[in-house]
This record gives sequence, C-alpha cells and structure tokens, in this order.
Amino acid sequence: MLQKSIGVVAMHMQLLHNDRIVIFDRTDFGYSNLSLPNGQCRHDPAELVVKDDCTAHSLEYDVLSNTFRPLFVKTNIWCSSGSVRPNGSLVQTGGYNDGNRNIRIYSPCPTCDWSEIDGGLSAERWYATSHILPNGSQIVVGGRGQFNYEFYPKSNDINANYSLSFLAETNDPEQENNLYPFVFLNVDGNLFIMANNKSILFDYTKGMVVKTFPEVPGGDPRNYPSTGSAVLLPLKNLEAKNLEAEVLVCGGASRGSYLQSKKEVFLKALNTCARIKITDPNPQWDMETMPSPRVMSDMVMLPNGNILIINGASSGTSGWEQGRDPALTPFLYRTNNPIGSRFKLQRSSETPRMYHSTAVLVRDGRVLVGGSNPHSGYSFTNVLFPTELSIEAYSPSYLSDRLSNYRPKIMSLDSKTQMELKYGQKLELQFQVNRTLKYLNLVHVTMLLPPFNTHSFSMNQRLLVLEQNKVNRVNGTTYEIEVTVPNSPILAPPGFYLLFVVNAQIPSEGIWVHIL
Repeated sequence: MLQKSIGVVAMHMQLLHNDRIVIFDRTDFGYSNLSLPNGQCRHDPAELVVKDDCTAHSLEYDVLSNTFRPLFVKTNIWCSSGSVRPNGSLVQTGGYNDGNRNIRIYSPCPTCDWSEIDGGLSAERWYATSHILPNGSQIVVGGRGQFNYEFYPKSNDINANYSLSFLAETNDPEQENNLYPFVFLNVDGNLFIMANNKSILFDYTKGMVVKTFPEVPGGDPRNYPSTGSAVLLPLKNLEAKNLEAEVLVCGGASRGSYLQSKKEVFLKALNTCARIKITDPNPQWDMETMPSPRVMSDMVMLPNGNILIINGASSGTSGWEQGRDPALTPFLYRTNNPIGSRFKLQRSSETPRMYHSTAVLVRDGRVLVGGSNPHSGYSFTNVLFPTELSIEAYSPSYLSDRLSNYRPKIMSLDSKTQMELKYGQKLELQFQVNRTLKYLNLVHVTMLLPPFNTHSFSMNQRLLVLEQNKVNRVNGTTYEIEVTVPNSPILAPPGFYLLFVVNAQIPSEGIWVHIL
C-alpha cells in the first residue's frame, strides 16, 4: 500500500534517478499537514496568507521504501515549471508572488534540500513551460503576461530575455488560453510550440519561426486554462534518413468555457484528440474521438509506447471550483493501432483528481497519481471536491498477474546500478522471461526521459525506441538483445533515462541509464 496521505498536495512532481519523487504545491494555501523538521519555520513578510509557517510545502517521496521527508522552500512555487539537468539535479523555475523570478535547485542525495537563486530569471514566470535542450541547458517559455523566453544557465547577461510574438498573437485577453504552452524538441533541433489552437516550429538559436502549422480543426483552445494535454509520440527508426516525429493533443475545454464556468455554467469538455506529423512537408491534423470528454487530464507515456490518459473532469475548465463531473475512468491510447481502434477503457478509480492533480511513471511500470486542489486553500469539508493529500499507484494492464510469465527481467545490471552510455554506442542487454519466446521480433528496447508534471502537462516527456541490431536466445529462457544508443543529443538530450526491455507490449522493470 502507498502512503494514504503525504500532507502536501501533489501539484508538481518529478521523478529523479535515485527513485525519489520531488513533490510540491504552493506556499500561500495556509498550513499544510506536514511539519518542517528540527523546529524550522518559514518567515516571509511578502507572503499573502501565512507569514510565519512551520509546515512544509515540498517533500521527497521514496518510491522503493514508501516513505517521505519534508523539504524547505523559501518562496512561492505555485504554477511553476522545471527540467532536470544532465547531472540529475532538478532546476525549478518561477512561481507566484515573491517566487515568480526565482530559480530553485534540488540535487538528489539523502539529506539534500532546495537551494534558491533570488531573481535568477529575467522575467516573472508564472504558468511558463521549461524544456531541456541538446546542450544540457533549458529554455523557459512564456508565462502570464510574458510573450518571451529565456535560458538557464545564463550565458552572460542575467537579464537576457527574447521576444516571442507568437505568444502575444495567441493570447486571449479575457481568458488567455496560451499558458503552459506545449513545447517539444523536434528531431531537427527546432522546438514545436503550441498555444491556444495554433502551433509553430521555432528555431530558438536564431529566434525565428521556421514553420507555421495549420490550426487544430474546430478552433477550440487546448492550453491552460482550457487545459488539454499533449505528448510527443515515441521516436523510432532513429537511424532513418527522414526521421519522423508526431505530436498528439487530447481533450481540453471548448472556447468560452472558462467565462461560462464563472457564471456557474459548466460546458462539456472536448472529446477530441488531434494528431499531426510535424516532420511532414505538408502537415495536417488528424482528428480522433475519445470515449468521453476530458479536461485537466494527464497523458503519461508508458514504457511500451502507449499513453495512459488519467485524471481530470468531464465538464468545465481549470480554475477554482470551475470543473465538474470527475473523469474517473482512464483511457489507454495505443499509438500504433489504426485510427478508430486506438482507445481502450481502463479500470476506474474512486478518487476524483480534479484541478491541480498529477501523474508520473515510476521504474516498476506503475503510474503514481496524486493531488487535486480545486479551491484556494487546504479545504477538506464543505466543498464539492475536498483537498486531496493522498497519492495512489495505478497499475496498467501489463502488470497483471496473468502476464507475469512474459514479463522480461533485465539481467545485465542490478536495478540500483546506473549504466553510463555514449551517443551512438552499441549496447548489449541480457534478459530473462519465464517462458520460451516464440516471436523474437516482438522484443524491443525503449528509453524514457522522466518528465516534470504539473497542470496536465508533462514537460520534457520523451520516449525513444532504440534501433535493434539483433536478439538471440542464450540458453533456456535467457536472451540477449543488442541495440544502438541514439547518436545525437537532439534525439536524446543528455541526462538520466529509464531503459526498458519490452516483450509483446509487456515491459520489464526499468534500469537507470545516464547518457552524456
């Protein structure tokens, strides 16, 4: 059993390479249910609610031991962004009020805590998006009232800030709908950026738009507060001359829903997904229909390349008490199936996960789900959807007992060992299954970059299907597979990844690998 309560709303989550998840909410909710250790207290005259607070608003959750310890944050981290540096440290950017220009760094170790850089950002970043880049730095894009971007670390000028007119063009003055823009590193090194219902391919090195994509059919917004979700679909055939990349955007709120919800009118959420091949010379959106409407859902990339769509609501939008009809039944999106047969209903949950809920994949293949705080404050009674301090584990169908004989177990390394990889190298892995494999062509290896998840978007989420050179039976039910590591940091930015052997859609437990 997982911890039923961690004392803090899991509003932001990031899995690190020591199998611990950094979790935090915000500092202006009031008192959390988790005390800071050793008599620590936070005194902040700029705080809006509680100026002297001896409770924690961040913690480190140990997945393997099912324990957690409080962490100390100095300024408000609400609605912020983050990326993990190549050395494994989490760099968290922005927030609200006194924290909107701050950078916070968490380096994983048994006793580590947050360190904070006051004024480390050139602009106020609230509802911005971060993305890791091939050189190991990160770009921070947008935020409320910010039609620009910047980089961390700074090369020279701490105040360096670069205009991005696309964000101004997609801004709706009444309801914005371009916050937390969807940002993905394309296989050509440019960035795919989507805001509202528009998207571009952006050369961040030159500050230039290199392609404008068609608007999503229907014209409905997909970004916060309309809050759909998006993923870069698995990258495969990595050595192909014309490597392809696709983006999938699902759910959200119809245009006008945000303003209607303020009048206590909760419109049905969108039931559509839009999929586009961003490397196509003439890209077009293909539309699909989900089994039911969803807004504020999380899209979690699974080790086998499928996507779990979980959390959220069926009506309304993001915002305080502006969502209704919890979406309790997750969907599985099978990326390689033909259109019309990609969605499959999954086992339902009993806990509503509304505004400010999160979901991340962990090494054993489960998805940890937490959060839900659809009102301003730690409100547990006299509200429609109480503040939710619990975390729970969702087990995808590939973890069912009936499939255990087909589940690979990687033998090459102890699960706690981290393998160092170089770009383009050949990698041999031994694995076992409990039954002799009939179809070796159904075995492949995937590599996942764990994302920073908040507000229904998993920043930096990236899955690569490695080029397979051979797979052989060694003896009995022991096999060996040789694959090629991606040959470029454009395909796999440097850092820590989870590597899985997948047999007929059934993944092994992952091992940590470090590519530099």
